[in-house]
Amino acid sequence: MQQIRVAVCRAHGQPFSIESAQLEDPLEDEILVRIAGVGICHTDIVAQHGGLYPIALPAVFGHEGAGEVVAVGAAIATVKMGDKVVLSFGSCGHCARCVHHDSAYCAQAFPINYSGARANGTTALSIAGARVSGHFFGQSSFASYAIAYESNTIVLPDGFDASIMGPLGCGIQTGAGTVMNTLACKPGTSLLITGGGTLGLSAVMAASVQGCATIIVSEMHASRRELALALGATHAIDPRASPVAEAVREISPAGVDYAFDTTGLPDVMAGALASLGTRGTLAIAGLPPRPDATIPVPVLPMIAYGQTIKGLVEGDASPKSFIPHLANLYRQGVFPIDRLMKKYKLSEINQAISEQHEGLCVKPVLIPD
Repeated sequence: MQQIRVAVCRAHGQPFSIESAQLEDPLEDEILVRIAGVGICHTDIVAQHGGLYPIALPAVFGHEGAGEVVAVGAAIATVKMGDKVVLSFGSCGHCARCVHHDSAYCAQAFPINYSGARANGTTALSIAGARVSGHFFGQSSFASYAIAYESNTIVLPDGFDASIMGPLGCGIQTGAGTVMNTLACKPGTSLLITGGGTLGLSAVMAASVQGCATIIVSEMHASRRELALALGATHAIDPRASPVAEAVREISPAGVDYAFDTTGLPDVMAGALASLGTRGTLAIAGLPPRPDATIPVPVLPMIAYGQTIKGLVEGDASPKSFIPHLANLYRQGVFPIDRLMKKYKLSEINQAISEQHEGLCVKPVLIPD
């Protein structure tokens, strides 16, 4: 049993509280990781507010953890003590989707990532002897230590600062993967990105790596528009100044080849759809404000211009190969993920969330106190 510090959600919509908790020793198929840093993702905030995930409270969230392996169960074969690792989403490893390297669409994705418990219904977390929901995305890394699994533990190449690598496990992977995998943007093409948060700015960096000629970011916060331009965007527009589709067509009169919505807002998605050119594709990854959210789709233009809408999870990435690829791009200096990040203590989680909401930082990374 390990005594740890955690950020606990005790009531939906209320601030996190920092508490001492007990974490069981890893079972034979589990890995114990000392957390060096964990990113705050929009999905954590959705869970905090009781949106899409029916997880019993109290609960510990966090799913962009990274750190050092300090113990492994007897059945663990691919990870060893001392490895520096990134934690990503969990998957079963043997369903049809996992076998075909589509683990983001694992048949057991919901019970593994969102049930708040192990497959057998137990949880490794407790506070003063009372059960606490954990195992969020197979990790619950808003904590000083976390339990993970081989399916979601990715060993980093040597020489990386694990404290800033955690966001590769979700937000950065999703943004970059959308451009590199889902859309597979070709050199010389045009791309609109709605939203300049972690997903959007990761997409900017990926589009630059892919060789896109026109990279347009629509973002309300001036500081994020400036950062987008510094990271490789060719244009940054304020969606409050004029309708996005009009602004896009002033830059690219025939419309864009690709659009990527990171906001989940129906009106914004509709504007992105209206910005597409012939044979254009809109990818959507941002979580909507309500489970029943819809977007109006003008059918005739989609038929006439051969347009496509694609939904996606985790950038259609296979984390075991994609996360090391992104880490190596960072090492080469062409994917500067550190420019997105601001570090906070784990105990400052509520301040970090507030500052992210206000646009004062893009990706808060919590460092255990």
